[in-house]
Amino acid sequence: MGARAVGGADLRVTRSSGCCGELAVGVGVPLADVYLEFLGGRCRPNTVLAAAYDLKTFFTVVAKPPDRVRPADVLAFITAQRTGRAGGHGVLQSAEPGLAGVSGATVRRRLSVVSGFFAFLQVRGDVAANPVPRGLPTRRERSRPRQGVPLVRATRRLPRILSPAEVDALTLALRTHRDRAMVAAMVLGGLRRCEVLGLRLEDLHAAERRVFITEGKGGRQRLIPVSGRFFAAVAAYLGAERPPGARTDRVFLVLKGPHRGQPLSVRGMDEVLTAARRRAGLEHASCHELRHTCLTRLREAGMALEAVQAQAGHASIESTRIYLHLADDWLAAQYRKAAEVIDAQVFAGQPAAPGAITGSWR
Repeated sequence: MGARAVGGADLRVTRSSGCCGELAVGVGVPLADVYLEFLGGRCRPNTVLAAAYDLKTFFTVVAKPPDRVRPADVLAFITAQRTGRAGGHGVLQSAEPGLAGVSGATVRRRLSVVSGFFAFLQVRGDVAANPVPRGLPTRRERSRPRQGVPLVRATRRLPRILSPAEVDALTLALRTHRDRAMVAAMVLGGLRRCEVLGLRLEDLHAAERRVFITEGKGGRQRLIPVSGRFFAAVAAYLGAERPPGARTDRVFLVLKGPHRGQPLSVRGMDEVLTAARRRAGLEHASCHELRHTCLTRLREAGMALEAVQAQAGHASIESTRIYLHLADDWLAAQYRKAAEVIDAQVFAGQPAAPGAITGSWR
């Protein structure tokens, strides 16, 4: 496959000639390439590519071989990533070209990848210690040695969701049954973009109105229910639009052009959604926002948090708890219920004073 530019960094990406066509990624740092080869045997291709880009970024900024990297270099890397400029006693070569600083979440992810890389080297005996600090020490370090200050504080923002009117506008702006089926999978089933594109014909259990996800995040599989509207859109697409004689069992294919009959790519799906969003006059409606919309509505409708976790394919329920905060009606109902109990306990037997505000907890 040759070289691939990912976010400004050139990565060497090749596929072996084996039956599985395994992905091989190189970043120009020998020990990093060994680590990426190790990851390739236990992680999904997109995970390997993401790790490769993060390592490429780190060693582009920190101009040192792995065995010479020190904690000072890591701390200077954090500063360069957050500010978008180099600095620190000649430790840094350059910040990412044209970048004015990245988010705290991105820095945390990159530090995690770098830490994992050096932990791998430490186990192999290539380095004596991991140069990525666990955190900054505090005055309580002696009593709580593992509870220091995090290197990067990332604010967890609530994801945006679409209103029912916005979902209707987006759906009406879609031009094919294929596009409507893909959007329905996300907004009615909560599927991720990669899960939609990875669907195979045998994964559709129309009689049961369920979908088998074979390529979930982290390699986890699940069988989940999806609304009949999705299966109706899929049936219309398969009957009228899917190119006949296609040599792939993927559900969603390219409908026209030189790549007709081939599996739809991430870029192609994004182009479909971008065009529909523009026609609908919407400022936002990404694939992940459609998924968030589905899971939020399920929680608002009373679906148990554990059930939402299973539907979403979250490894930890902590990832699902965010939908408690998105579901405003649920939170308001829980508050009113608790407030009634507090009113009964605190203000029981107290007559309301003239002009006093009653029901203040509500």
